[in-house]
Amino acid sequence: MERSDSFFAPPTSRAIPINLVSEAELESWLKVQDPVVQNSASTHRWKAQLGQTLVVTENGNPTSVAIGIGNTQSRSRKRFGALAGLSSLPTGIFKLTPLNMEFAQDFTLGFAMSKYQFNRYNQQSELKAELICPNELDANHIQAIVAGEFLTRDLINTPPNDMGPEELEEAAQDLGKKYDAIINVILGDALVEENFPMIHAVGRASHREPRLIDMKWGNKGPRITLVGKGVCFDTGGLNIKPGISMGLMKKDMGGAAHVLGLAKMIMSTQMKVQLRILIPAVENAIGSDAFRPQDILTSRKGLTVEVNNTDAEGRLVLADALTFADEIPTDLIICMATLTGAARVAVGPDIAPYFTSNVALSQSIAKAGIIVDDPVWQLPLHIPYEAMIEPGIADLDNAPRGGFAGAITAALFLNRFVTNTSKFVHFDCYGWQPTGSPARPKGGTGQGIRALFQALPEILDL
Repeated sequence: MERSDSFFAPPTSRAIPINLVSEAELESWLKVQDPVVQNSASTHRWKAQLGQTLVVTENGNPTSVAIGIGNTQSRSRKRFGALAGLSSLPTGIFKLTPLNMEFAQDFTLGFAMSKYQFNRYNQQSELKAELICPNELDANHIQAIVAGEFLTRDLINTPPNDMGPEELEEAAQDLGKKYDAIINVILGDALVEENFPMIHAVGRASHREPRLIDMKWGNKGPRITLVGKGVCFDTGGLNIKPGISMGLMKKDMGGAAHVLGLAKMIMSTQMKVQLRILIPAVENAIGSDAFRPQDILTSRKGLTVEVNNTDAEGRLVLADALTFADEIPTDLIICMATLTGAARVAVGPDIAPYFTSNVALSQSIAKAGIIVDDPVWQLPLHIPYEAMIEPGIADLDNAPRGGFAGAITAALFLNRFVTNTSKFVHFDCYGWQPTGSPARPKGGTGQGIRALFQALPEILDL
């Protein structure tokens, strides 16, 4: 069932006020409160620590709420930490007091993102409280961000029996229909005929036909192409993964989920761009027709690739899609993929590393990530490592031996297929929240898409 894109309550004079109070201002704030609030704070030992929530009642009815926002250090240690006690709020409609505008954006966004539940297979308890978006904020803009984030989460959370290449195409078709986008799909053996040999090679062993999803929207403004890895399940192929590594491979289409979520943000806000989304959607299965270690594949670009590990399949399907994107004059190509375990070793699950040789592009993304509290970090496209992806028998090696710099060599591999577009960035996302956290429940999560959405106007000079 399609989610609503509305996450805020309509204004009402009966809304219950929420006060955001820091530890530093606790004493002065309490001095101007009435005795009921002072007594309640004393009784509950409320100290305005981050996420500490105080519900003030009279005759059993809530009259106001105070939520601690801690101090600079505690806020830096826990994103959206003020929302940690949100589930303790009673049923009702709430509003931020005018004194809290400094933290209004983060709190309002976090409140809306906290409404996420993945209810497809099991009904989850929903947040009882509703929030009125402050007049000072752009409710439609925030709701566009949240709706895009929720789409990304839903797609990643859906198990592979219900999220194969066909279902991923259906999700793209649904999104395209909503915003009047044009979609073309190259399916199965037509991939060979249309010269997408590596997408076909990776997906041909599965009974679920591989495909390239090509969505276009908008006819004015700069050209953006989003390329997302859509490996709907990854067994590892003939280099089969151990069970513990295969356990989360439903999220290996997370790159596709990310670009669809970002595309939804762009389209719903009517950003003045010409948008294209390319998703190679495959299942990396094991079968009599599976591609093999030591196979040498010829890519769409004409570069030959020696397959030294069939579990390094994501860069193969992305290579053909990136070549296709780069064949048409484009102002910006963004690639997003759950590509390497090496990226997780480097920066952990909470940070989205990215690679680009364009300094201005990198600076815009890094600045935007700080503004919207969506942590990203540039890793180097270290050119001396190029030799590691050159096996000699072919132009490129999809899985260099030795284990060093795995995220970098994967990015260098992809970089070989973008030669005409000066603004190119590749994100190596994790796309998964290992444990529940405020505004980010355990499960699929967007990484880097809020930062990119924030950065796009500056990158493209809109």
